Amino acid sequence: MKNILFIFGTRPEVIKLAPVILELKKYPDRYNVIVCNTEQQKELSNQTLEYFGLKADLNLDCMKPNQSLLEIQTRILTALNKVFNENKIDATIVQGDTMTVLCGALASFYNKIPVYHVEAGLRSYDIYEPFPEEVMRQMTSRVAEINFAPTEKNRQALLKEDISNDKIHVVGNTVIDALFCLSDETMQNAQKYYNDLGININDKLVLITAHRRENHGERIDRILDAIEYLVKKYSDHTFVIPVHPNPNVKDKIHNRLEKYSNVHLLKPLDYPYLVYLMKNAKLILTDSGGIQEEAPSFGCPTLVMRYETERQEGIDAGVSILVGADYNKIVEESEKVLCKTRFETRLKTLNPYGDGTSAKQIEEIIKRQA
Repeated sequence: MKNILFIFGTRPEVIKLAPVILELKKYPDRYNVIVCNTEQQKELSNQTLEYFGLKADLNLDCMKPNQSLLEIQTRILTALNKVFNENKIDATIVQGDTMTVLCGALASFYNKIPVYHVEAGLRSYDIYEPFPEEVMRQMTSRVAEINFAPTEKNRQALLKEDISNDKIHVVGNTVIDALFCLSDETMQNAQKYYNDLGININDKLVLITAHRRENHGERIDRILDAIEYLVKKYSDHTFVIPVHPNPNVKDKIHNRLEKYSNVHLLKPLDYPYLVYLMKNAKLILTDSGGIQEEAPSFGCPTLVMRYETERQEGIDAGVSILVGADYNKIVEESEKVLCKTRFETRLKTLNPYGDGTSAKQIEEIIKRQA
């Protein structure tokens, strides 16, 4: 039996690792699954774990207010050092590009334990876009024993960096597996949630998320200028914005938009409630990575408020458009969708990021490891 340590700390990591955790837990004779939450996003990560019926075996409580990146890294590495000292681990699984991912990979490497990287090979090739995630992905790839790449483009990126081909497996993205976990009852509960809030979810719904570090400062001001224009011009549309708790964005969003009756500013949403919005949205504006991958499953046009994306497949497939924090681009591309009906703007392209079998493929590959 192998002792497999899953390390995560944010909601997206939970969403994308939960299908893999659940798949390995089907085989208790093969794997002893140890779930470790650094709690980089304490409330959001634990809330999402509950939705999947999971609970962390280890909670590290690594976050403190107003930490610098260096301080966060130091706290997570120190906490993980104790985890590795007190547990026999045969392999570590991390996902994505967060500080938790990098620290999990480094701590495992320092203990000469294989690292399996889920969602490997995404690249923007600009170390400051997204910041600091681009560098964290690249550094994790250097120490990973297995790179689970979502797409062929990701595999090619790893090969260009001299990652051995036998360490790369194209398996799709586990975020699509997570979407398939949603039951009809769950969606009905989500619908009731919005009904109780008095939010009319119809075919004129616009979903907006904006939180990334590189969009703080002047960029968020330009984004809000564009959103405010759209809110006023398309007053018959409903704009729903789950607001990130970071005060660098939270305060500005509330100051600019809370006065409009067709804008609903919500606290960070439980996973199925966010999926319900994506499923019903006419248009999505986001700087999130995960939403870029999920939205194509619902045929929803998506504007990516970044200047670079490591998820180029969606751009190439025409299911998303890069608009950065450019006022004119955000307004122009939004109006192309908002001036038409939801039916007219539905995308017919298949999701380029996966078919919902990624977790099964990953388990099969892990099983074959000596």
